[in-house]
Amino acid sequence: MPRVFSYGSLQKDEVQLTTFGVLLPGVAAEIVGFEVVNLYREGKHLANVVRSRSPQSRVSGTVFEFTALQLAAADDYERADNYARIAAPLAAGGEAWVYVDAS
Repeated sequence: MPRVFSYGSLQKDEVQLTTFGVLLPGVAAEIVGFEVVNLYREGKHLANVVRSRSPQSRVSGTVFEFTALQLAAADDYERADNYARIAAPLAAGGEAWVYVDAS
């Protein structure tokens, strides 16, 4: 199953229920080599992770295991705010997908 790291709205119950129809179990995690920056688009505040100059930088969030259908639904949800999915290393080992600004 694909793993997705969320540092933002995909962690919210209301977003999960609207997007996937269920609440997803997740595990606290960190990605390494990234940092959070603020992004403003069309008057809307969005959080965004970018690769950090410091390879030790970490972003805290939650890792979820998605089905293929849930991953497609997450892609659609994130695409609305111009995010794209990339792989990121997890502090605990392995990697997970994470959504970043596609601009």
